[in-house]
Amino acid sequence: MIPSKKEWTDALIARHGLDLHKRFSSATVAICGLGGLGSIIAISLARAGIGKLLLIDFDRVDITNLHRQQYKANQIGLYKADALAENLSEIAPYTELQTVTEKITEENFSALLKDADIVCEAFDNAEAKAMLVNGVLEQLPDCYLVAASGMAGMDTPNTIKTRRIMKRFYLCGDEVSDVADTIGLTAPRVMLCAAHQAHTVLRILAGEYEV
Repeated sequence: MIPSKKEWTDALIARHGLDLHKRFSSATVAICGLGGLGSIIAISLARAGIGKLLLIDFDRVDITNLHRQQYKANQIGLYKADALAENLSEIAPYTELQTVTEKITEENFSALLKDADIVCEAFDNAEAKAMLVNGVLEQLPDCYLVAASGMAGMDTPNTIKTRRIMKRFYLCGDEVSDVADTIGLTAPRVMLCAAHQAHTVLRILAGEYEV
């Protein structure tokens, strides 16, 4: 049986305290790209009680995604935004979800992200990453950005870190590894980087900033 909204809220308040719950539950976080990083970020933030998640990805679930992305075999062929929303509804039924199944571009990103308090960049394309980072920092002055760079290969997990680049911009990852130079992406290192991004979102909302 699904808990009532009051039971759900009371459980979160018992875990985080009322002040943090209010901060988390009133926040809107956009997740741009719903692959290995984005799907894990979304689940982590939903479990933490973030009030609204904006899920953005134009791609569909493929069998090659299942080794590191948070989808099920029976969701192959579905749009990632819709499949992830389905999974999140089971995990955190009172999180508000908005899905967008279109590609983020220089022309539409501002309109898509204008209501977000924090944007998580979770793309696997360097040009798309640069476009989003530059666009958010230049055109969305009240928005924080949490991006990722470097999580490929079999290197030690201890190289995954979070660094504050500037006031509104955080970067998570080892900042070195490249898919083209390694065996590719493995679930544990991707999950570590995604966890850094999700936790950075929570720290920003809590008023805890990296120095």
